[in-house]
Amino acid sequence: MGITEVALNNGKKMPVLGVGTADFPPPAAEVVTKAVLEAIELGYRMFDTASLYQTEQALGEAISQALDLGLITSRDEVFIVSKLFCSDNHADRVLPALQKTLQNLKLEYLDQYLVHWPVSMKPDAIPFPTNPADVVPLDIRGVWTAMEECQTLGLTKSIGVSNFSCKKLADILAFAKIPPAINQVEMNPAWQQGKLREFCKSHGIMVSIYSPLGAAGAIWGTKSVLESKVLKEIAESNGKSVAQVALRWAYEQGVVIVTKSFNKGRLQQNLDIFDWKLSDEDIKKIAAIPQVRANEGNIFISETGHIKSVEELWDGEI
Repeated sequence: MGITEVALNNGKKMPVLGVGTADFPPPAAEVVTKAVLEAIELGYRMFDTASLYQTEQALGEAISQALDLGLITSRDEVFIVSKLFCSDNHADRVLPALQKTLQNLKLEYLDQYLVHWPVSMKPDAIPFPTNPADVVPLDIRGVWTAMEECQTLGLTKSIGVSNFSCKKLADILAFAKIPPAINQVEMNPAWQQGKLREFCKSHGIMVSIYSPLGAAGAIWGTKSVLESKVLKEIAESNGKSVAQVALRWAYEQGVVIVTKSFNKGRLQQNLDIFDWKLSDEDIKKIAAIPQVRANEGNIFISETGHIKSVEELWDGEI
């Protein structure tokens, strides 16, 4: 069974399951290119990158090779997402940042361009390690208006945000001519985002999720998904892996899922979530899993900086 698609609020279709390219430290270009080509062979068509990840060029190379090899017949067959980093979160820097991303990817347009964080940093700030002293006030109206211009110019088919709270989304919706198509956020059985999903649904914004398995190996990740006793029991009773249960759960919540694996076997396993269902009892058990946000955005927070607390960054939605 192939990967299904969902319609965004602008009518564009987006695959519900895709492959992310973020890793720390940044992976070698050939590793990313090889993994993307293998994913395309397996049937994946949505790929997620960001200027921060340093994988745009490798993803672009994979798309070029996929076309040369005949794995895809047209660039239009793939759905490419990239993101604007905080040091470019300034009205006059959005368009040049997107143009640089397109140059890296060797593409004429993106399918989706996202504001990576609701945080602005000084234009000359070093992306990593992030210095909270470089955080400055965010002019979201100016930034979003520039994002709208990017879509109007045809350089991206849709625009959205990432890591935005309900309150920050409401701020954009109050003035936006083009509402966000997507809010990409951390979500998994250990951080289910019920309030945010309800808000997005009521405003026609699709939720896309990263860390659907908890990003256990990441610098901020959690093992509370892959090591969950509840999920292990459900996996055993369904004859599936814990990862497949977590991904199937997310799929049944009606969100778009971005997985990160450069392993062909796991990429294949991640596809095996469409032809079976969790029981009502399984869903109830997952709903009762203790909740904790793993990615708190601490890299932007400092008592002496512009964003002084986790509560402030997430508007208390933690």
